[in-house]
Amino acid sequence: MSTTTELAQLHELIGGLRRCVTSLASRYGDTHAMRRIVNDAERILNDIDRLDIDAEELEVTRGAAQHHHVGEKIAIPDTQYDTTFWGEVDDGGVAG
Repeated sequence: MSTTTELAQLHELIGGLRRCVTSLASRYGDTHAMRRIVNDAERILNDIDRLDIDAEELEVTRGAAQHHHVGEKIAIPDTQYDTTFWGEVDDGGVAG
């Protein structure tokens, strides 16, 4: 099952939670217990919003990981570069 499908199912369930809480609130009014239920439901809804953001990040990370190819290692020599190689380069304000 893909992440997108799972998140869509989660949003359907959250919609059901929202409808149930609204129904309970209309039945029981503004009581201490009802405020607690509404607050808990709102916290869950906020967490789901964050989950959407995290899922997008995970998809990006997973895509980057799948595109990362482990290939031949390239040796970089420890020898000094020819100083004329850097002759035309501005130091960018770095004092030498």
